[in-house]
Amino acid sequence: QVQLVESGGGLVQAGGSLRLSCTASGRTFSTYAMGWFRQAPGKEREFVAGISWSGSLITYATSVKGRFTISRDNAKNTVYLQMNSLKSEDTAVYYCNLDRVYSTVVAGKGDYWGQGTQVTVSS
Repeated sequence: QVQLVESGGGLVQAGGSLRLSCTASGRTFSTYAMGWFRQAPGKEREFVAGISWSGSLITYATSVKGRFTISRDNAKNTVYLQMNSLKSEDTAVYYCNLDRVYSTVVAGKGDYWGQGTQVTVSS
């Protein structure tokens, strides 16, 4: 059984930064693609960023490109999302997703999800 635990969320002023972490247990993390998604109140969950198991494939949503950076440390079973220049519209619960297939993660159809971490950006 895979468990994903997100952390690092909080309250930050617009223009500030946060770094989210998602730590996995229960599988060989290094062979899995990982992705970050977010869901704002009253909206559907949307893709934010994805990274392949090797880190050679990385995809960003247009809305975060140039501001967010996804990375992973396979030795720590952890994927990170560095968020800079935060805007009020980045306010959401952020989730990580895991699957063996990169395209499946990017589509938000991975088998495993974390519980989410709240990010609130005040303007």
